[in-house]
Parts: sequence; structure tokens; C-alpha cells
Amino acid sequence: MSAISCWTFAPADGVPEPVAPYSHAVAYGDLLHVTGQMPIDPATGLLVPGGVAAQTDAVLGNLQRVLERCGSSLDAAVSVRAYLTSFDDYAEFNAAYERWFAPPLPARTCIGVTGLAVGALVEIDLIAARHGTVTRAVAD
Repeated sequence: MSAISCWTFAPADGVPEPVAPYSHAVAYGDLLHVTGQMPIDPATGLLVPGGVAAQTDAVLGNLQRVLERCGSSLDAAVSVRAYLTSFDDYAEFNAAYERWFAPPLPARTCIGVTGLAVGALVEIDLIAARHGTVTRAVAD
């Protein structure tokens, strides 16, 4: 039976403080389950200004730092869930998202919601391999 490991980081680690009672990441077996990150600047604790592209970059930067502190990376992402407050932002979100992941891309679900914590436009959570990177094959 695998042990469960949990991590919660401080802004000094480059990760925003949790906005609710949760761990930033939980590992079970070979997988890391990373809590949805908000577009919060860890240095100021404030919502990143700008549209969905700026907020997507902030969220993925926060996710990257959580993964790095757990011994993983965005390259090891196997499944991503994104939450958008407006699907009018979908194309802009996708353009920002694609800058962070090399093909072939992880599995992804994008969900429209009526609101997010702290007034964010986007939130993303993910599951990643705990160590190393995922070898992805492109289907023939």
C-alpha cells in the first residue's frame, strides 16, 4: 500500500498561500494531484491584473512551481482540468495554454463556471507523474 504525502507551500517558495483549507499537492503512488491554482502573484498575494492570457500564465507558473517543489514538472502532466468564467475567452486561453505544454499534450477538460474564488477568470488543476516526465506517443 502506498503512503500519502501532502505538501503546502508558503509564498517564499514562490507559491501563493492557499485561499481555503487544502494542500497544494497530494501524492499517492506515482501520481501527484495538484490543487487548482489561482492567478495570484505569490510575491504580493494579489490577483494578477489583465485578461485571461495573463491570468493563465500566472496559474501555470504557480502550477509549475508546485510541481517542481514536489520533484515533478509540467512535462509530467497527464491530465489537466481548466475552469473558465467565460467561454468568450476560450481562444485566448488556449493560445496562452499552448505556450506551456509541448505536444503531444496531456489530456484536458475545460469547464465553464459562473464564478471562481478571488474573482479569477481561470483556475487550473492537474494530475502529473510524480517523478520524471511522461513519454507520450503520437497515434499513427
